[in-house]
Amino acid sequence: MKTPLIGREQESEVLRKALVSPEAELVAVTGRRRVGKTFLIKKVLGENINFEFTGVPNTARKLQLVNFGREIAKKYGDGRKAVVPDSWQYAFFQLIDYLDTIEQDEKLTVFLDELPWLATRRSGFISFFTYFWNQWAVNKNILVVICGSAASWMVQKIVRDRGGLHGRITQRIRVAPFTLHETMQYLSYLGMRESTHHCIHLYLAMGGIPHYLKNINPRESAVQNIERICFNTEGALYDEFDLLYAALFENHEHHVDVIRALAAAHYGLTRSQLLKKVAANNGGRFSKILDELEVSGFITSFFAFNTKTNKRYRLTDEYSLFYLRFIEPNKGQGIGSWDKISASQAYKTWTGFAFENVGLRHISQIKKALGIGGVFTRTSTYSHPAKDGYPGIQIDLVIERADRIIELCEFKFHDKLYVISRSEAEQLRIKRQAFEHYTKTKHIVHWTYITASGINTKESYPVDNHFKMDILFEPN
Repeated sequence: MKTPLIGREQESEVLRKALVSPEAELVAVTGRRRVGKTFLIKKVLGENINFEFTGVPNTARKLQLVNFGREIAKKYGDGRKAVVPDSWQYAFFQLIDYLDTIEQDEKLTVFLDELPWLATRRSGFISFFTYFWNQWAVNKNILVVICGSAASWMVQKIVRDRGGLHGRITQRIRVAPFTLHETMQYLSYLGMRESTHHCIHLYLAMGGIPHYLKNINPRESAVQNIERICFNTEGALYDEFDLLYAALFENHEHHVDVIRALAAAHYGLTRSQLLKKVAANNGGRFSKILDELEVSGFITSFFAFNTKTNKRYRLTDEYSLFYLRFIEPNKGQGIGSWDKISASQAYKTWTGFAFENVGLRHISQIKKALGIGGVFTRTSTYSHPAKDGYPGIQIDLVIERADRIIELCEFKFHDKLYVISRSEAEQLRIKRQAFEHYTKTKHIVHWTYITASGINTKESYPVDNHFKMDILFEPN
């Protein structure tokens, strides 16, 4: 069976509209490694692609040009011998000559994949691609799609370019990891029977990365799948961490230092705290590292409640969190290691923390459950040390509604119905008072709980809204 296109409705629509647009279109597709960018483009555009070329990692310009010349020769279909261009300037001349031979009943379509691997230093690729677009393509009925796994490179060198490509991108598509809803759809396609608990454990370990999820065997349990994929020395994700960052960033060791520091800080770290943890200099280079990691989808920043300052960074890439907490420390433990770890209290505690990150990825689903999908909101975090007789508080998700209500969100991951004890109920009452005191808010403050299995409603509890995690599996 051919793999179907799961989700990606909005992204597909952008490509389809660009394909039938009466104007020249330059579409930049970004997204982290393994997220399915190439699959999306080929699935939507398919046979409409007149020329396609993919860069090869860690390959000299000369060899890239050899490959390019061969692909051009193959497109003519007359058995001609490949002519290897000696520069990207002549490579694009070859491309123009080929495209000019096509009788245009429909839009011409060119797909250039893994641009960062082609545009190496001193290669001249960007300059001559700019010439190709500005001097030839922009005057044609053509769609040019450019793509690259190094999302930060794509944004800085293409989308935010201040040179010849400035303002030339007509459409930008960011391909994100699957949501829980899309992950469940994909697992169903693989043949797995629906189970939100089964799916969430896999998601906590792998996230919504299609290339990771395709390794799942529907006849195995979540424990068996994670054991085979993550803890077996031949497993697809056993060494993926080492390859992942090296493939995306120059001097990736500095990026990994930030990832490791954030992995050890459940509530995240501010910029100044991160600087101390990684012993970095406070300058443009460090800002670039944070920007690259955030644009690539590995970390997420949140402003403190009701401010535009005190930004806090969190590691929200599920696989990186799981790898650093469980895979790396337990390498070489032998068969059955995950079976033992997954039954431990350490894992149960960690799932509670990781579940919060999943909730932060699905804020639109939480808003939908609250009935405020169409209400303007601001999301933030909040923390405050003890003061004025009130305790210190830490709240991971604050949803400030335009209708003057504030939702303080808590995430609880338990296999059974969650019971709010009398002591916890009292703590919630005091924390609400502390939040109101510290922030001086005049809004109504609600507690909203999202739990894995629901709340025991036979007990009294001071929670205004409570939902089972099933709401997180709803479509956007």
